[in-house]
Amino acid sequence: MRYLVTGCSGFIGSALTERLLSHADEVVGYDNFSTGREEFLLAARAHTRFRLVRADVLDAATLGESMRGVDFVYHLAANADVRFGPEHPRTDLEQNTIATHTVLEAMRQNGVRRIAFTSSGSVYGEASIVPTPEDAPFPIQTSLYGASKVAGEGLIGAYCAAFGLQAFIFRLVSILGERYTHGHIADFYRQLRREPRALHVLGNGRQRKSYLYVQDCIDAMLVAVERARDAVNIFNVGCESSCEVRESLGWICAALGLSPRIEYGGGDRGWVGDNPIIVLDTSRIRALGWKPRLTIREGVLATLDYLKANPAVLDAR
Repeated sequence: MRYLVTGCSGFIGSALTERLLSHADEVVGYDNFSTGREEFLLAARAHTRFRLVRADVLDAATLGESMRGVDFVYHLAANADVRFGPEHPRTDLEQNTIATHTVLEAMRQNGVRRIAFTSSGSVYGEASIVPTPEDAPFPIQTSLYGASKVAGEGLIGAYCAAFGLQAFIFRLVSILGERYTHGHIADFYRQLRREPRALHVLGNGRQRKSYLYVQDCIDAMLVAVERARDAVNIFNVGCESSCEVRESLGWICAALGLSPRIEYGGGDRGWVGDNPIIVLDTSRIRALGWKPRLTIREGVLATLDYLKANPAVLDAR
């Protein structure tokens, strides 16, 4: 099998690329390195079965050329930071929605018929059902990021119907683990390195989210691709449990041996578009035989250990 992985130098993309190569498959990695990192591809680039293409997914000509001879596309490239959507309102449209259309067109033109797409639990907005199943009604979208992912899912479903593609759509919770570069753990650790006696927390700290360790996320994706058979296969991916932000903060501070003064920003969410509760019903992916190996607490602490050992990933680019 020859795979193309967009976003191959990112947090999840680099882990997926290494896993595919470990199965003796060929991988074309595609990335513009806007957020990905060169060092995340060191292991992949040691393989003769890996080829790197440095280009933007919006570059239709280069993407189409790179797609030749590919059997399966893992489309992970995206603007992943929901917080800054209002500051750059066109970014989510271009890098998430239009980029997904560009990928689908390159697939159609090259006869590639299978795609896996990393969507998000953010598509459920202010969910009325918690834990939220895949067939829950979509509410009015509250973030540009979530809206762009809903649009991407819609395009994929339409291409499956029109051109006979098969798709695997993964609605992910926040992913943790090695190569994690942004999110609340990085924010807290960055602050505590600078000032261990005080910490500012967005919102009231009671936002409740599910999280998942990155290797458990890769396991879920590979299980679904191997075992699911529908034309469009949609899976929530995350731990069944959840934690409040302040719980996670407690684990982090205890692990660091710190007792900082905590200042909460107030309100029930951290930023415009933040959904204060994201807990997904994962019974559909579990029915295929998958379950996470690490708890949320173990994932948080594994991420903290990684950041402690690799402080350079926190440096501004």
